Parts: sequence; structure tokens; C-alpha cells
Amino acid sequence: MIGDCMARRFLIGAALVLSAGTANAGDIAEDLSRAYEFAYNLDYDAAVGAFEATVAAEPHNPATHRGLAAATWMRVMFLRGTMTVDDYFVGLTPKNVDLPEPPAELAATFAEHSARAIELSEAMVKADADSPDAHYQLGASLGLAASYRATIRGETMGALKPAKLAYAAHERVLELDPTRKDAMLIIGTYRYLVSTLPLPIRLMARMVGFGGGREEGLRLIREAASHEGEARTEAEFGLVLLYNRERDYAAAQQVIRGLKRRYPRNRVVWLESAATALRDDRPALAASALREGFSMLEADERVRMQGEEALWRYLRGKTRLELKRNAAARRDLLVVLDLHARLWVTGRAHLELGMLADLASDREEARRHYDQAHTFCADGRDKRGANLAKRLKKNGYRRE
Repeated sequence: MIGDCMARRFLIGAALVLSAGTANAGDIAEDLSRAYEFAYNLDYDAAVGAFEATVAAEPHNPATHRGLAAATWMRVMFLRGTMTVDDYFVGLTPKNVDLPEPPAELAATFAEHSARAIELSEAMVKADADSPDAHYQLGASLGLAASYRATIRGETMGALKPAKLAYAAHERVLELDPTRKDAMLIIGTYRYLVSTLPLPIRLMARMVGFGGGREEGLRLIREAASHEGEARTEAEFGLVLLYNRERDYAAAQQVIRGLKRRYPRNRVVWLESAATALRDDRPALAASALREGFSMLEADERVRMQGEEALWRYLRGKTRLELKRNAAARRDLLVVLDLHARLWVTGRAHLELGMLADLASDREEARRHYDQAHTFCADGRDKRGANLAKRLKKNGYRRE
């Protein structure tokens, strides 16, 4: 089997790419589409109400139950503050001590409707083993269950079986109907992620049923994203993650622009735009996205992610530092230290404050911040941040 550490990285990466996907459910397709639109705009109360209405209308349709489970999973991820690309780069593991347990009511809702979606999908396959839609429903339902296990319950090894079955189900969809581009998302995602594993682990992944291939994986996800169908939005969010990983930031921003147009109430998309611009060494572009994003944040009375304000402040502080607006950067970063924040965000804020102290030739203050950065980043499972803190404490920071 895949080693536990690598399996966790593999499945969590897939989970951050994959959502549940809507399904072509005949007359109810429009209602499902509207419900997902609420969810992608962060209108979770409206999304849950809309999905509950679809379940009431078609209780024997796996797509309706899967939709309600998906919206619940997305809400739990949101409440935990783990919906950004940075969360994938930092890493999500059961050892993340700053991740609260999901509310019992939400956990129960997910369990009930996820299980029902799988049960109904299995019945569809049993009734018609040559139905592409039946296999699609089964694969999407199993994929959602695997994602929840990996990201919320930390059951990495337990998630491998449903993930493998989801992959196989969607391979079967394409065997039966090669035009079903919605089925390409799960296959492409796992193919790409397998390609990123070390060779011995990659071989074991293939032995247990996962195919590999980085370019082929990206191609399949792009196909799903280009199709006006069930998996388009999920594929686009996936491409934002994978293009950032590939350092193809222009492509990531192009996808983000489309997401902004379709989901104008999802302020997190603006957050991702700014973070992507910073990775691309384009602080002016990040500043523009942050100005719009902060306006949205201040006017938005809806529930925020755990540590959301701190994350916005950290990104703006980092952006201002790169734009040589040191005093404004320091103000933002000091505010982060007083806010409820994910551990890695607090650690990164200390890193930036250490850099500012170095620029002011205050090595004692800089070392103090780097020590704090190392502690918070290590506790928050941010290995890159912890290693950078050690290096900067030793060598100091100089602006290029």
C-alpha cells in the first residue's frame, strides 16, 4: 500500500481539487445547478435549503443527496479555514492542532447523505451495468466520501479504497461514453497526483489501481474545465491549484478571472488572486486584488472562515513589504498577531516582521521574530516556513 505520509498528501491534494460535481438528473438539473451556484458564492444557508428541496423532490436520486453532502463538506472546510491553495502547500494532516472538529450536526448530515448517495448509485449500477450515468454517479459519490475522510476525519488509509473505486468507476464511464468530459476530472486529478509521487510510491499507486501521467492528467482536467457540464467549476478550482503548483501563474489567473465573473460573491477567489500574484512576484497585481477583496470583506456580513481576517491582513502586509511600503506592512502584520489565525499564518506574519526588522538593521528584533516564526510554522505543519525562519535567523534578510 502507499505509505501513510505520501498517501495523506496524495488524497488531500485530490480533495482540495475535487468537490462532488453536480449530476445530469433530468428535470432537477436546473435546481441542482442553482444550489451549487449558492455554494460556490459562499451562500451556504441558501445552498443547504436548495439542496434539501432537491432531496425532497427526488429522494431516490443520488445526485440530490450528494449535493447536500457536498455543500455540507464545503461548509465544514470553510468554517475550518482550509479552502485556499496555501492550505495545500502547507499541508493538512491529522496533526494540525488548530483544526477544530466539525460541528456534530454537520458531520451527521454529511454521513447520512453521503452514504445514501453511494447506496443509490450502487443500485443504479446493479440495475444497469452498462449505464455511463450510473457509473458516473457512483464514482462522484465515492470520490466525495474519500475527500471527506482525508480532509476532515484524517482517515488517510481509509480513504484509499473509495478513492480507488471512484477512479475505476469514472474510467468505466469513459469506456462506455468517451464524450463524458465530466468524468475526466477525477481521473485527471489522480493521474496528475500520482505523477508527483516519488518513483517507488508511484509504482505502488499504480499497483493498487491508480494510473499516472502529469501531462495527461492536466489535459483531462482542462477538458473537464472547458466543457459546459457537470464538473466545470470543480475542474476550474482544481486548475487554480495545479497551475500554481506548476508555477504557471498566468494560466491560474486566467481561470481565476472566469471564476470571479461567475461567482462574484465568493470573496475567497479574490484572496486566491492576490496569493497567486505574490507567488508570481507581482505585488502590484496582488495589491489590486486585495483592494477589491477588502472592500468585499468589509461589506460582507456573512460568516467568515476561521482566521480569515488574519489571512487577508497577512497577504496585504506581505504585499506592502514587497512594494517597499514598510510602515504600512508592519501595521498589517502586527494586527495579524492580535487576531485569531491559523498557526502557519501567524508564523508567516512573524517571518515578514523579522524581514522588516532586518531592513531596519535590528538583528535582535529580527531573530526574535524568526524564533517565533519557526515555532508557529512548525506547530502549524508549515515546513517551508519553519525552514525559512531558521535560514533567515542565521543569515538575515536583504531586499534584492
